[in-house]
Amino acid sequence: MSQIIAAVSTGNVVSAIGIIRMTGAGCAVVADKVFTRMNGKPLADAPERKLVLGDLHDAQGRVIDQCCAVFTPGPNSYTGEDTVEFHCHGSPAVLAAGLDALYRAGARPAQRGEFTKRAFLNGRMDLTRAEAVIDLIEAETAEAAANAAGQVGGRLQKKLEPVYSDLKDLCSHFHAVLDYPDEDIDDFRLNEYAGLLKKNGKTLEGILSTYQQGQILKRGVRAAIVGKPNVGKSSLLNALAGYERVIVTEVAGTTRDTVEETVKVGNVMMRLVDTAGIRDTDDRIEAMGVERSRRAIENADLVILMIDGSQPLSKEDGEVIELCEELENVIVLLNKADKKAVVEPGDLPFMCIIRCCAKTGEGLDLFADTVEEMFAGEAPCDGSILTNARQFDAIRRAYEALTSALRGLRMGFTPDAVLTDVEEAMEAMGEVTGATVREDITARIFERFCVGK
Repeated sequence: MSQIIAAVSTGNVVSAIGIIRMTGAGCAVVADKVFTRMNGKPLADAPERKLVLGDLHDAQGRVIDQCCAVFTPGPNSYTGEDTVEFHCHGSPAVLAAGLDALYRAGARPAQRGEFTKRAFLNGRMDLTRAEAVIDLIEAETAEAAANAAGQVGGRLQKKLEPVYSDLKDLCSHFHAVLDYPDEDIDDFRLNEYAGLLKKNGKTLEGILSTYQQGQILKRGVRAAIVGKPNVGKSSLLNALAGYERVIVTEVAGTTRDTVEETVKVGNVMMRLVDTAGIRDTDDRIEAMGVERSRRAIENADLVILMIDGSQPLSKEDGEVIELCEELENVIVLLNKADKKAVVEPGDLPFMCIIRCCAKTGEGLDLFADTVEEMFAGEAPCDGSILTNARQFDAIRRAYEALTSALRGLRMGFTPDAVLTDVEEAMEAMGEVTGATVREDITARIFERFCVGK
């Protein structure tokens, strides 16, 4: 019998409703020690999955809340075990007292992610769904939440399952012929499986191809706003953030350090970094800010190069342009479009150039459309996009093993040599779904979770 665990699953904040969750065989009996139904009957006699009203008692037997409880017997609960939830008024003091009473009645504190870990170990979900739970909790945009919800629903598992099944059939056919030569089993002809290996390799390749979009979906686009001092970098960040996040003055060098802000530009989440103006300076503190600006450029997914379009290009402009000229993703904003234009797009060695005014907002709609075109991606946010680094690494190894198997087949390797690669691919895929995952890896995965989930 598994231990009974309990935790607050709604966080330690004041809210209208707070939920205490408990799971494990016999948890309804523990619940009866701290919860009295209005009709006096045991909680286990209540209709399954139906809220019932009663009094919640603290460790001294005092009523601390009139709340609702719901009992869900295993195996049809979230964890696959008997589960009880108390839906209380959302006072942290009430929840803490109720939780303490449950501990004294026989439950123990749940560890981080232990509810979802039990769901995985009890076969209620595979590892792709379990890991998607924390991604759903941590999602910062509707698109990221939709993709995580799709994976909780099994979208990734459904893509991987046929691949794993095909490889299992291949290996089982070979070993059946090898181990039972006298049985009436079709001969094993490795060449007949070439199309299967190629098809499943393409499936894995397609999943891997979504990872870059997945990283942007999960953490946002790292965008560095760069340029010489006083071209409007801080004004742009304030305009995109919707409030005065950064001090703006006419004094060059006001921004002396990188300033970060997360904003939504169109449907793309961006982690904007407002950098210190890049120039040669004798000011030691400003020089440190300039060096951080250079590092921000190196680490950025997108560089937003701001140039004062109302002034001739200067030596400082040229130095920043030279830094950005060979980068892959650069958007040039010719700022101060409210003034007479002096710099023309043809004067600059970049393809994507937009006239704008950070103060008035002119041109920022076109900027948002450009960012969406560059980073929104084509894959739908329905669970098809791979966002998890651990899963990416395992699927990459599976793909490489299948590629090696197909290469060996074409070179005429013996079946046992080719199947060594196939089995390696299966083992790597098992790490994604949990079929072959080791105990220490399982523990590491669920360390990401919060208590109560």
